[in-house]
Amino acid sequence: MKNKLVIFVLVIFFLAFSKQNHLPDTFVYAKSVIPDLEVDLSYYGIHNFVGDTIDGYHANSLIITKPTAQALKLVQEELQQQNLCLLVYDGYRPQRAVNHFMRWAKDLNDTINKQQFYPGVQKRNLFKEGYIASRSGHSRGSTLDLTIIDANTLQPLDMGSPYDFFGEESWVDYAEISEKQKQNRQLLQAVMLKYGFRNYPKEWWHFTLRNEPFPDTYFDFEVK
Repeated sequence: MKNKLVIFVLVIFFLAFSKQNHLPDTFVYAKSVIPDLEVDLSYYGIHNFVGDTIDGYHANSLIITKPTAQALKLVQEELQQQNLCLLVYDGYRPQRAVNHFMRWAKDLNDTINKQQFYPGVQKRNLFKEGYIASRSGHSRGSTLDLTIIDANTLQPLDMGSPYDFFGEESWVDYAEISEKQKQNRQLLQAVMLKYGFRNYPKEWWHFTLRNEPFPDTYFDFEVK
């Protein structure tokens, strides 16, 4: 019985090591650094602007560069002092996923989720207005899409617009939201900037690690 237990433990260790080992150097599974991090990868499911699982996403596994994970851990620890924590919607994104977005954007007849995600933007203008591009900082491994949630209920704080909403309502400084929604956005911005992330002014959820380790490299390994 003892031998079987030893073998079982060794098998579990081997599987965990193998999973981590398929990543390029400097990449990690975020939960290996932040075990209590909440992750809900939108592109692994179908609740996204495309309405389908995106190419390259085979698991709800957040992969990021190690320096990004270490900085994010500090964000999580500070928020926990306020009974809050992080919920991450996306991190590393394979180039093949970006290519999927491009193919979808060119199919002007596929507008199944327009009303929810881009009601004020014509699909033919998604490239021109910068919502879809041929390259994404996510593919460099140090960019995150995330929000803050209540640590007890796990409900997201109200940020005034949904994640991945294409429109001015998602701009960080958008004025036509409530004071509480502004405060929630300011809290997220402040804590992320404090620990070395820079924001993207047109998406309140989008942050990139300053001095990211791969500023010019776009990876294409799968999320699994």
